Amino acid sequence: MTERVREILSWYKSENPGVLTNLARMLNQGRLGGTGRMVILPVDQGWEHGPARSFGPNDEGYDPHYHFKLAIEAGLNAYAAPLGFLEAGAADFAGEIPLILKANNHDLLANEKDSWQALTASVNDALRLGCCAIGLTIYPGSALRQEMYENLRAYAEEAKAVGLAVVVWSYPRGSSLSKEGETAIDVAGYAAQIACQLGANIVKVKVPTDYIEQDAARKVYEKEKIPIATPAERIKHITQCSFNGRRIVIFSGGAKKDSDQELFDEIQAIRDGGGFGSIIGRNTFQRKRNDALKMLDTILKIYAD
Repeated sequence: MTERVREILSWYKSENPGVLTNLARMLNQGRLGGTGRMVILPVDQGWEHGPARSFGPNDEGYDPHYHFKLAIEAGLNAYAAPLGFLEAGAADFAGEIPLILKANNHDLLANEKDSWQALTASVNDALRLGCCAIGLTIYPGSALRQEMYENLRAYAEEAKAVGLAVVVWSYPRGSSLSKEGETAIDVAGYAAQIACQLGANIVKVKVPTDYIEQDAARKVYEKEKIPIATPAERIKHITQCSFNGRRIVIFSGGAKKDSDQELFDEIQAIRDGGGFGSIIGRNTFQRKRNDALKMLDTILKIYAD
């Protein structure tokens, strides 16, 4: 156990030994093991966006085993997916990589102003499959957000009681936010804070822009001259909003980027701003296997630098 991992675990003293052990499993796994950095492969897009949109660019992605192999061969910290994908490969790859069960999900089969995530797996499913954590999404900004917060709190309590860590996808969206507001710096910081307050062990947010959505927040940013001009400054601010860096906060890779360099620049900003790492799906598995491994190799080298 490295001193860095020990330091991170010391921020979670209210958790039981099972949760701490599972956090350590992820932090000590793969090529970034022991550094305090994390890169996780998430493959919930088949549910969230549909199979053709997700896997059409690379037919191998339709096979659940492909994603296990990709995460293992690349040397990542963990692999996150919904129940079905994990059930299709957990036994074949048992013990080879920490698993995160994405326990709620949302489809795009209907137009809606305010999104909602259905609970699609249980804590018992996570235990049965040997997972080290459960993952849940909340939508700050949705008219249904209060119920989501209550569901998350109850589910997290159940998961932690049996030693599972909790990863929260905190994605602002809904009728009260503009499209720009979904990635606004003030809203992203608020979303990270809410996830931490709800007991998240690991927080996942989108990389923020310098746009400010709330007038009341804008006054403070301007008066206090909070630095948000550069991507690294914005990442630093999000880590500050996550209990001043005392919670693991990782950043979404989002949709496939137009160029590799655009993604690498984003990764460098996360590293330089003190972010803990990335959770990258479409930017990797939508590429052919060798191209995906090459890209992940570069990303891991940036974080290890």
